[in-house]
Amino acid sequence: MGLSGESTGVGVLGSLNGVLQIEKETTDDKVIALAGNPNVGKSTVFNSLTGMNQHTGNWPGKTVANAQGKYRYQDSNFILVDIPGTYSLMANSEEEEIARDFICFGEPDATVVVADATCLERNLNLVLQTMEISGRVILCVNLMDEAKKKRIRIDLDRLSQKLGIPVVGTSARSGKGLNRLMDAVKSATEHPAQEQQFQITYPEKIERAVALLEPALREALDGKLNARWAALKLLDGDETLLHSLNRYLKRDILSDPRVMRALSDARSSLERDGVRQDAFRDEVVVRIVGLCEEISRGAVIYEKKEYAERDRKIDRILTSKVTGIPIMILMLLGIFWITIAGANVPSSMIADGLFWVEDRLMDFFRWISAPAWITGLLVEGVYRTLAWVISVMLPPMAIFFPLFTLLEDLGYLPRVAFNLDNFFRKACAHGKQSLTMAMGFGCNACGVIGCRIIDSPRERLIAILTNNFVPCNGRFPTLIAVITMFFASTVAGPFQSAISALTLTAVILFGIMMTMLISRLLSKTLLKGMPSSFTLELPPYRRPQIGKVIVRSICDRTLFVLRRAVVVAAPAGLVIWLLANIQAGGASLLTQCASFLDPFARLIGLDGYILMAFILGFPANEIVIPIIIMSYMATGALTNYASLSELSALFVSHGWTWLTAVCVMLFSLLHWPCGTTCLTIKKETQSVKWTLIALALPTMTGIAVCFVVASTVRLLGLAP
Repeated sequence: MGLSGESTGVGVLGSLNGVLQIEKETTDDKVIALAGNPNVGKSTVFNSLTGMNQHTGNWPGKTVANAQGKYRYQDSNFILVDIPGTYSLMANSEEEEIARDFICFGEPDATVVVADATCLERNLNLVLQTMEISGRVILCVNLMDEAKKKRIRIDLDRLSQKLGIPVVGTSARSGKGLNRLMDAVKSATEHPAQEQQFQITYPEKIERAVALLEPALREALDGKLNARWAALKLLDGDETLLHSLNRYLKRDILSDPRVMRALSDARSSLERDGVRQDAFRDEVVVRIVGLCEEISRGAVIYEKKEYAERDRKIDRILTSKVTGIPIMILMLLGIFWITIAGANVPSSMIADGLFWVEDRLMDFFRWISAPAWITGLLVEGVYRTLAWVISVMLPPMAIFFPLFTLLEDLGYLPRVAFNLDNFFRKACAHGKQSLTMAMGFGCNACGVIGCRIIDSPRERLIAILTNNFVPCNGRFPTLIAVITMFFASTVAGPFQSAISALTLTAVILFGIMMTMLISRLLSKTLLKGMPSSFTLELPPYRRPQIGKVIVRSICDRTLFVLRRAVVVAAPAGLVIWLLANIQAGGASLLTQCASFLDPFARLIGLDGYILMAFILGFPANEIVIPIIIMSYMATGALTNYASLSELSALFVSHGWTWLTAVCVMLFSLLHWPCGTTCLTIKKETQSVKWTLIALALPTMTGIAVCFVVASTVRLLGLAP
């Protein structure tokens, strides 16, 4: 059952405009907050502890994802709440505000802060800030195996002694140390929270001001929060904290005359000491950073002084202004070449198998004397559409997604964002948009959801509206088929796959260029503003766990996308067969619709059947080519072609030229998002207006680009 703070003791996240639902089996279940910087293996710790017993959603009132999971240890139940990855709790971003508010007002029974053993000093910043809030903090120093490889030795006992909290070393990917972590968590939740042994001592002028305000706050808060920390935040002038605090207390803390008087005295003290309010946070941050360095120096030993030299050498090449972009393009080209070359044989084998099954289905329907229309509807309509979608989609996805996931695990994708950041800033967009764009390669709906990582609402909306210009896996079959039939076929031998990959890469790069162009136009018109800065951490290069990568990419991505395509393709095949076979006025309904669309379609280099296929393919882009083939067949059935060369002959017989192929690729790249993506945009923006704009913007762009290309080529006499 979903339980709120009133029924379980779990705090109400007032600042998040709602209650975070924590599903407890008993009132004795312990809620554990899991915090940490990005790229420290926090998700690996979460997944290793909870396994499949987890679910995801959004933080109340936010677009930031929330994950909860359960695990049982020594007869006790624990609920793990995965807090957004953040570098601090200063509330400079939505993620930092959520992390701070849950630790402070969510009243977790303990907080586990996951740190990266290879860069502990930087991670201690979040640890110290968390310790100022909570009396139950456990430090999980993860990636100990990586530290060992880099000859970094961490004295965990000395670190624990210095901080005054439990410190556990883990290597979550291999499961090492997780039992000790669960021991520490259980022990922390079984004992009452104690005053921290370690306390940050700030410069004397700040301590004087805190001493003036802290007693009044301690009395007003009545032990509900750390009064010293609250005093620091009020002196900092943190409006988001004040808002959250008032919602948590259900009253205005500044309405207390003692607090207001003490706050006024404390600020006057700071002014006398020359500490302006805008410089107060700088003083606090400088002290915390200095402490992190001091603690790290006493607990971390670098046996190899240039421990990260290998990563730096690689980054000098991969993130260089000269070589970074060319290498990125070559890597993209390589992935597409492997995908196209590797998918040919499996696609043919799967198609042969599925169409063999079709023959058996035809035999079965003849054996039971089924009416011809039933056979046509179910076999020639539904089954053949499914067979095409599976045989064309499954092999490329089963190759592309693992390769893409390998780049993620290797640590290369943040380098892509680094390389493209300058280009997106020139387009007045956010550098993180390059990451959401990369997510769109698999599924534009996933890319839209991924836009949550962008803090600025303006820049997040730009990223959502332009994510469709990157082809998703549903559009890859159309692009690959057209490229293979009309461009790669001009070259014989093993170079066909290379030509296909090169052409596909050029199409992708054009899509990226359009993303930046439209982003800039939006920034100068509907969504005016300047690009915001952000912190991008380049994680260390790590050896991918190939087995886990393959399993995860196939289960989480390949089968997910394929299942969605199959669910949509089945009813779509049925509808298309009906439209192609129901006659009215001497022609099928599909032909009449195509004839109506044909004059406009010709203007943009297509024909009525092609445009009709894109319209009917709105639920899922994967079915565009099957619709075109069924439309061209006099019987309205999808014929089993032995090769793409036979499909090419069919298309040419219906008037296709190289110009038609180019316009089909451009329109496939730029046209409206699929139905799933539109629903996702509506959910993320909570706006019908922006959903309609997201639908209209790529549509108008696709029409305009195709019209310009077709008109120019015809004026030059290069194509009829």
